[in-house]
Amino acid sequence: MSGLSNPKLIRKCSELEAADDTAPAAAARHTLRLLARRIQHLTEEINDLTTRITGAIAVCAPRLLDRYGVGPDTAAALLIAAGDNPDRMGSESSFAALCGVSPVEASSGKTQRRRLNRGGDRQANSALYTIVLARLRWDARTRDYVERRVAQGKTRREAIRCLKRYVAREIYQTINPPKYTAAPAC
Repeated sequence: MSGLSNPKLIRKCSELEAADDTAPAAAARHTLRLLARRIQHLTEEINDLTTRITGAIAVCAPRLLDRYGVGPDTAAALLIAAGDNPDRMGSESSFAALCGVSPVEASSGKTQRRRLNRGGDRQANSALYTIVLARLRWDARTRDYVERRVAQGKTRREAIRCLKRYVAREIYQTINPPKYTAAPAC
C-alpha cells in the first residue's frame, strides 16, 4: 500500500477483509479497516455539515462567501459574532471592536503607535486572522501591502493588524449592506 495517496489508502484499508485469526497481522488489518471506515464516516459528516453551513450563510449573507479567503467556517464565525441583528452595529468600527481588531493606542512620550486589541470575540478575531493568512499566501496585492508597510517601518505584526482591520471593514459592508438595498432576514 506504499505510494498510495491518502484517499486511495483509506479506500484500500476500508476494503480489507476481516479475519477471525488472532495473529498480529490480522489484528492490524482489522484495526486499519475500522480506522479507515471511521475516517470515511467522519468525512461524510464534515461534508454534510459544510453543505448545511454554506446553505445557511447563503440565506443570511449571500455575498460573504464570494470574498477572497472567506470559507464556510470563517463566515459562520463572523456571522455568529454579528448576531441575529447586524443592524445593531452602528458602523464598521463597532464591528471591528466587536471582533477585537480595532486599534488601541499604546503611545508613550514621543512614540506614537497602536497595538492589537485583546478584547472582543476571539472566534471572530481568529476568523479574520485566518482570512488574512489566506490572502497573504495567495493574494499578491496583500503581500505587496505587507512589504510596503514593513518598508515604512511597521512590524509584520502591525501590518497584519492593519489587514485584519481592513478585512473587518470589508466583511461589515458585506454583512450589513447600505440601507438602500434590502438585506434578507436571517
